[in-house]
Amino acid sequence: MAGIYVHMPFCASRCIYCAFYSTTRLDLRQRYVDAVSGEYRLRSKYINERVRTIYIGGGTPSQLSVSQIGQLLQSLPSAEAEEVTLECNPDDVTADFAQSLASLPVNRVSMGAQTFSDERLRFLHRRHSSQQVRQAVDHLRRAGMKNISIDLMYGFPGETLPDWHADIDAALGLQVEHLSAYALQYEEGTPLYERMKTKCDKVDEETERAMYYDLKDRLEAAGYEHYELSNFAKRVGERSYRSLHNSSYWNQTPYLGLGAAAHSFDGHSRQWNVADIEAYIEGIESGAPLTEREELDADTQYNEMVMTRLRTRDGLPLAALTPRARSYCLKMARKYVDGGLLSLGSDTLRLTRRGLFVSDMVMSDLMLA
Repeated sequence: MAGIYVHMPFCASRCIYCAFYSTTRLDLRQRYVDAVSGEYRLRSKYINERVRTIYIGGGTPSQLSVSQIGQLLQSLPSAEAEEVTLECNPDDVTADFAQSLASLPVNRVSMGAQTFSDERLRFLHRRHSSQQVRQAVDHLRRAGMKNISIDLMYGFPGETLPDWHADIDAALGLQVEHLSAYALQYEEGTPLYERMKTKCDKVDEETERAMYYDLKDRLEAAGYEHYELSNFAKRVGERSYRSLHNSSYWNQTPYLGLGAAAHSFDGHSRQWNVADIEAYIEGIESGAPLTEREELDADTQYNEMVMTRLRTRDGLPLAALTPRARSYCLKMARKYVDGGLLSLGSDTLRLTRRGLFVSDMVMSDLMLA
């Protein structure tokens, strides 16, 4: 099983926190869709496995027309995929757009709600309103979409615990199948990072910690499984609504990345495309994609397994490590097991509840230098 990730970098405007590669050159959309389709023809043998998931992310993929989305999916093995996700901006999801999606092989939609406070949405420079999130979910439900995910953010300047509780309650009211939540990050090179230099008003660590654990407790009480540090999925009977595509990243499943700045992984190496839309398009049109490649040695593969597997509820299976890596891992993990941040059972290391919030520290300490 393998996955395909397609990066759609188009945005009508840029949010102040985003560090992903994006562009407002909407005039390039058709050429770009043609180029991505062409890249798949050139690189379809990169992974010789059945494609289980396709994820079209960005950027804002819903800035494409429905016909362009259809063209893109027609050029990919979407008919064989179990999960096909399209990221959308809530204000793009009109009733007509949702009904048109129903004619395409898209069976999962992920939307960046971020917050249900219109004031905080304006702070982020988001284009949508809180009401448009609710309307978008309603349009998708009426069109028959049965798998919807929304993203939330917490830790805004001046945000209080009651503010955050109101956002969680609003999200739960939508009864979506999946929810992701992230602390607001001040990424270097973003307008938000520049703001921090002159106006240091970040939420303090203790408040952020309380927000994280309140999120966990409230969502689990509502029936969501906390299956990864920032991700929660409903379980209905035997059906889990975990993101199959994102889970493949955490389980070292091979995937092909298409589009400008997209990364690929074949199990032994990583490859990434140039982060320049015009250079990317020209490279594909000339039959010479502009890429870089990195072979992953045993130490790097071990580090990546620690960094990804420990993020998940399933944990790090020690049997998957080489004897040398296993010995090193257990040696470094001992103080965290003794300190209650990691648990060791059935030959698997897992973060405890206390370890979740300090996961970056724990994981980095287990990695080989």
